[in-house]
Amino acid sequence: MNSESDFIKTVFGLKLKQQRQKKNWSLQDLAVKTGLSKSYLNEIENGKKYPKHDKIIQLSDALNCTFDDLVSTKLDKSLAPFNEILQSDFFKEVPLELFGINKNNLISIISDAPKKVTAFINALIEISQNYNLGKERFYFAVLRSFQELYDNYFPEIEGKVNQFTEENHLQIDKNLKSDILENILSEKFSYTIQSEDFEKYGTLDNLRSLFIPEKKLLLLNKKLEKDQKTFILAKEIGFNVLELKVRPTTYSWLDFGSFEEILNNFYASYFAGALLISKEPAIEKASEFFQQNTWEPKSFEELINSFTHSPETFYYRLTNILSAEMGIKDLFYLCLVKKKDSDKIQILKELHLNHQQAPHANATNEHYCQRWIAVKNLHHLTENETLTDAQISHYKDQGISYLVISTSQKNPFSDGSNRSYCLGILLNTQTIKKIGFIKSSSLKTINVGVTCESCSIADCEIRQAPPVRLEKEHFNLSMKNSIERIRKEF
Repeated sequence: MNSESDFIKTVFGLKLKQQRQKKNWSLQDLAVKTGLSKSYLNEIENGKKYPKHDKIIQLSDALNCTFDDLVSTKLDKSLAPFNEILQSDFFKEVPLELFGINKNNLISIISDAPKKVTAFINALIEISQNYNLGKERFYFAVLRSFQELYDNYFPEIEGKVNQFTEENHLQIDKNLKSDILENILSEKFSYTIQSEDFEKYGTLDNLRSLFIPEKKLLLLNKKLEKDQKTFILAKEIGFNVLELKVRPTTYSWLDFGSFEEILNNFYASYFAGALLISKEPAIEKASEFFQQNTWEPKSFEELINSFTHSPETFYYRLTNILSAEMGIKDLFYLCLVKKKDSDKIQILKELHLNHQQAPHANATNEHYCQRWIAVKNLHHLTENETLTDAQISHYKDQGISYLVISTSQKNPFSDGSNRSYCLGILLNTQTIKKIGFIKSSSLKTINVGVTCESCSIADCEIRQAPPVRLEKEHFNLSMKNSIERIRKEF
């Protein structure tokens, strides 16, 4: 909550409502018995007002409870799990209004069915503990939900980018020099920018930059590739143009203080992507590509290279424009990573527009399907190679198919791990009309699953683990059917 006063008012409102509901009284009933107005009582229960001493006595007398029953900030068992939430920065750090959720409505739901909501929250806590879902992963899940609600397209930021490029007479293409962005940061925003050998300070190579706000000093790792440096500079410009004061100071993430910090980091990153890949040319060339009659990996690589040397930046930029500008809304984006000397594949980043598409990340250490084009690419990738391919992935268990395009490359700035970026477009009557090469003979249809443990493909030659989760589901279903037959006999 925002202050101790807010917490006290909220708890009082919850306790008053609880006492009233114990007697099965409506707000009108309580108003009649106390002589207090219904609207005043409603404001108390919603945590907006705290009654004076004499009013509390009137309420406790009418409800046949003690003065302390109402004023004590100790919550009973049915409301105990909310104590920590109410006293934390939860309502401040996660701006519920972004999702159209009013804090008072949420509190009202809590007080209407405290035992059911308590059981639900306890279940979430248990799940988070079992699956190691910490505060960081929770916040990033909230951010993904926020992006998905807006189809990952933010016209206000697009407008700010256009205004910035016009004011600074920038010619946006893949040859945009980092020196130009560096000069803008120095001259317009009073930055000092230095290239540093972070290794001598005992840091890992994956610390790409450090910003020291009090000195407006941006330190860049001297091992940065050209595109990485350009993106970081564009992102710093984003923080300033969008006037985002609450922000992380390192790239990559080391720590964060609030959800606002994560959200602002996303806004600045969105600005950078929109600055480095202009929307109109991207729409024009992407439309031309999808109208082609034949799938050609080289054509897609040429499309990427016409805008950037970074496949990751291009794949992610496609999620902005395909949905909002080209009407392809059912899609997912994934970034998968395979670390050096390990066969384990992890999903590092994911985004699902319109609804929770398959595949999606899990925290159960299950084995992702080896038939995914992105996974196959990672296993076949050789040193310093970039590999692009596509397939139609048919998820047999869900009965749905996606066109999945993937590019894999050796991650140029880490311990030698490789990354795959992939874009999946759900194949339905609308999207099929927009993809000219969907019936191309060079495009294979492959039956896939999500994880080996949940997959029903019986003849899979590259299965990494038995379908234990699926077998358990089948066992439970078989038991239910048997019980139903027994009931019918008796």
